[in-house]
Amino acid sequence: MTIREAIAASERPLIGMWCCSGSPLVAEICAGAGMDWLLIDGEHGPNDLGTILAQLQAVAAYPVTPVVRVPANDPVRIKQVLDLGAQSLIVPMVSSVEEAQAAAAAVRYPPGGIRGVGSALARSGRWNRVEGYLADGDAHVSLIVQVETMAGVAAAAEIAAVDGVDAVYVGPSDLAASMGLLGQQTHPDVTAAVLATFDAVRGAGTAVGVNAFDPHAAQRYLEAGASFVTIGADVTLLARGAEDLAARHTSPTPGSRRKG
Repeated sequence: MTIREAIAASERPLIGMWCCSGSPLVAEICAGAGMDWLLIDGEHGPNDLGTILAQLQAVAAYPVTPVVRVPANDPVRIKQVLDLGAQSLIVPMVSSVEEAQAAAAAVRYPPGGIRGVGSALARSGRWNRVEGYLADGDAHVSLIVQVETMAGVAAAAEIAAVDGVDAVYVGPSDLAASMGLLGQQTHPDVTAAVLATFDAVRGAGTAVGVNAFDPHAAQRYLEAGASFVTIGADVTLLARGAEDLAARHTSPTPGSRRKG
């Protein structure tokens, strides 16, 4: 199931998390946790084509929708990730109609796009075992473009209206940086820009999602009409959990003293 189909079929917003570790074992653990979707990150995580493939295989047995974020709006890498069998993609740093059109062309076969034809060699078409895969290629792929700059916010309505764009995903971290507020994802000005993007995208009749690790921000965005959100990541859960475990067992308790 593509993320487009999952959004359409759900009566509530989809809740997801990031898989950034590059580990198929960790991805499988996350897949069984009860999330609706997983974002396998090829932009900032230590993922390559091999680890992305392994994670897609690891989560395939679970009722969760995997989405792969490619590192850039690059038709070669997009083609390769699609051929691995990824059905849903996030393309980062889309700030204009032209960039959104380029992403849409990259996920489509000619004449509607420029995706290279290699389904006989690829997991995407099950090595020519999916009847009519080439003719029905668009039905097998869902495209999300990521708006994460002020230029993208300004063009959000036009980006959302591009043929082939199924959803827009807002990235507050880079958006904050583009606003001169590096590291301040929940700053009121950043939140206002996110909500303005929501209004523009939804006004175009397109689904909108957002990354929101802060639970209060996540709730606000859900109430504002987000169709899908990410609320955490494998690596951050491990980091914070390990720190909490260490703090609870290494901090001295009242009245204790070291032996010496």
